[in-house]
Amino acid sequence: MRRTYFLLLLSCLWLVAGCDLIDYHPYDVRIEGETDVNAHHIAEIEAACRDKETIRFITMGDSQRWYDETEDFVNHVNQRDDIDFVIHGGDMSDFGLTDEFLWQRDIMNGLRVPYVALIGNHDCLGTGEDTYRAVFGNPNFSFIAGRVKFVCLNTNAIEYDYSTPVPDFEFIENEQTARADEFDKTVVCMHIRPGCDEFNNNVDRVFQHYVTSYPGLQFCTAAHEHRLFEEDLFGDGVMYYMSDCMKHRSYYIFTITPDGYEKEIVHF
Repeated sequence: MRRTYFLLLLSCLWLVAGCDLIDYHPYDVRIEGETDVNAHHIAEIEAACRDKETIRFITMGDSQRWYDETEDFVNHVNQRDDIDFVIHGGDMSDFGLTDEFLWQRDIMNGLRVPYVALIGNHDCLGTGEDTYRAVFGNPNFSFIAGRVKFVCLNTNAIEYDYSTPVPDFEFIENEQTARADEFDKTVVCMHIRPGCDEFNNNVDRVFQHYVTSYPGLQFCTAAHEHRLFEEDLFGDGVMYYMSDCMKHRSYYIFTITPDGYEKEIVHF
């Protein structure tokens, strides 16, 4: 009986392997297709927006387990012709699995406009940060659209257990003056906002001090909480706009003009 069971097990394993259903460990960082996505798309954004006085962009986030809804988001945005780029607020993956990043990348690559993706707390699980770095790039990055600098930050402090500085104040400080002659307005983007348990709230007011030191700070964006809301978190007039998850089928559109900015909530 044992011999029969053993032979049956071997046969099943051979069939599974023969069908290519087992390829490699789910946390093995082997990347197929495009890598360094953010850098490629930032080059497109900066070139297309270089001389624009008005820019219009979308913020969304937390697409980790809602693939159909994210495809619908892409199709909905593609019906518009007034969007310059999209900012994904993080959590493309649910468990930090390599394939999750690749599936989400391929869906988002269907956009007719360039996008960048921030790192979320779920994206840090397992070997997720390694995969994120390979597919999208550095977790802290910036770009300039028109004369607006977008500073995109890793704020997932709880995932690092204080083993590395999150948020990275050296990066934040350096970005205040880097390419200073090219921008006079700023938007700061993150996955987890100050005040959330996963943010390093020992330094939340220090963080806000650095943020408000940027030239012409317009507002901040975040995601993570799977609900759509906005709040002046520190009572200093700086608004934080939090995107909902893709399950709830909504996104923000922001328009920045020489006179200020406008926001719109879109449901699809």
